[in-house]
Amino acid sequence: MEIDYKALGMRIRQKRMEKHLTQDALAAIVGVTNPHFSNIETGKTKVSLPTLIAISNALSVSTDRLLCDNVMPSQIIFEEEAKELFADCDEYEVRILVDMLRSIKDILRRNKELQNRFMD
Repeated sequence: MEIDYKALGMRIRQKRMEKHLTQDALAAIVGVTNPHFSNIETGKTKVSLPTLIAISNALSVSTDRLLCDNVMPSQIIFEEEAKELFADCDEYEVRILVDMLRSIKDILRRNKELQNRFMD
């Protein structure tokens, strides 16, 4: 399995921004250069396991959370992210998001049925 370094980098960037840290600050905490850290966030370079652990510790986030796009059994992580997305929504926003999710789910299932028909 190929690791999706762009997805990993996007998750690192998202968590860094949630913590209100600059790339320079986090790079210094982790012990890498700012250009190297920038390349990690953009997925242009592969991150080593020790560096990934240092980033995870600095951001107080599990490596599971950072790697969830690459790990097959990660439904629980995505469900937690959905809860976090809803946490600061008012009732109107929740209703709209739920309606959108229902519509997207229906489309996904219809497309899956069509795909299965063509595959048989």
